[in-house]
Amino acid sequence: MTTSPQGVQPFSINIPQAALDDLKDRLANTRWPDELPGVGWSRGVPVDYLKDLAEYWHTGYDWRACEAALNGWPQYMTTIEGQNLHFLHVRSPEPHAQPLMLIHGWPSSVVDFSDVIGPLSDPRAHGGDADVAFHLVIPSVPGFGFSTPLAGPGMGTDRIADVFLELMSQLGYQRFGVQGGDTGSWIAPAMAKHAPDRLTGVHVNGMLTFPAGIENEMEQLSEADQRRWHKMQGYNDGYVMIQGKSPQTLAYGLHDSPAGQLAWIVEMFKRLTDPADGLPEEAIDRDRLLTEVSLYWLTGTAGSSAQIYFESISASSWDADSTWTEGNEEKRQRNETSEAGWAEDQATADSWTPERGTVPTAVLLSTNDLTVRAFAERDHNLVRWTELDQGGHFLAMERPEVFVDDVRAFFSSLAR
Repeated sequence: MTTSPQGVQPFSINIPQAALDDLKDRLANTRWPDELPGVGWSRGVPVDYLKDLAEYWHTGYDWRACEAALNGWPQYMTTIEGQNLHFLHVRSPEPHAQPLMLIHGWPSSVVDFSDVIGPLSDPRAHGGDADVAFHLVIPSVPGFGFSTPLAGPGMGTDRIADVFLELMSQLGYQRFGVQGGDTGSWIAPAMAKHAPDRLTGVHVNGMLTFPAGIENEMEQLSEADQRRWHKMQGYNDGYVMIQGKSPQTLAYGLHDSPAGQLAWIVEMFKRLTDPADGLPEEAIDRDRLLTEVSLYWLTGTAGSSAQIYFESISASSWDADSTWTEGNEEKRQRNETSEAGWAEDQATADSWTPERGTVPTAVLLSTNDLTVRAFAERDHNLVRWTELDQGGHFLAMERPEVFVDDVRAFFSSLAR
């Protein structure tokens, strides 16, 4: 991009040295808790593991080197609907490249896509087919990274979808594709719902899908879908419930303690990477993992990044609670204890609709994703379904070559 659209300004990361010195001081003075003997990872991150990782963060990790690598990509800032928005905009050298937005989730950032930017935008330089190339727009989700501060309450999935659609308009992209994982897999379909004529396709790695209350729909699920649904129902995610209920209270601890922020994020990488019985750095480079954590710490976004859970869960489901009928009591009780409960109710109370989407949609399913295919096919124009026997939740980092191949195969098959 040789010139920036009006309101779009070039941006470069430059964390003040005083902030890095403060981080080192806090790490050096961490007050470590006791732990029960012999419990391993069963009750959270073990003290010895976190001490070792924190020590490397303190003495071995080089933020300035990672900062320089991030600044190697063209970055910009703009303001849309009062929201500051940071994004990467990497234009392909190929003349017929397709515009594509990549959307991260939590506890992630634009760093997730570091290994796929080159192959997707410049395939010729990475041994790929030059006919399938992309102009990439990679925003920091509002409340994450440098897309701060939040403009105010209400910055949930639907509003973020509108902000991202406007960003693509500002950049001159009227027709484009979108890819999302985790939070991005909520936002991408919402963009398709709001502007189906503008999207060529939606690609997600993992998707939340739920019953619609149709008679005998559960009995008609395949064996694989039954397994995924039962696993989802039994999945009690305290992270989601805390961030969805009390993001501000949580922020005090994470915003004040880098060791606390490190533990909060690293447990999720342990849970969701492949292999499940390995350490996070067996799936994702230790420096890459610490760059993710450092971004949350150095931008002070522990609390603001959690707000999207409140907007998508508590603000919708529980505001609607006062109008629920007695027949919804079972759902309300399940909401208290199960991620499946709150997510199903959120989908019903907020933006979910039984009307089937029209934008071609692809699902790339890793080893630990719980998408129920029958529900996905019911709600979306599902044209591609890929199941992997390796790779976890963070596919762009864990299996970048698989991620790139599936994205390229999907979007090359679509009419622009």
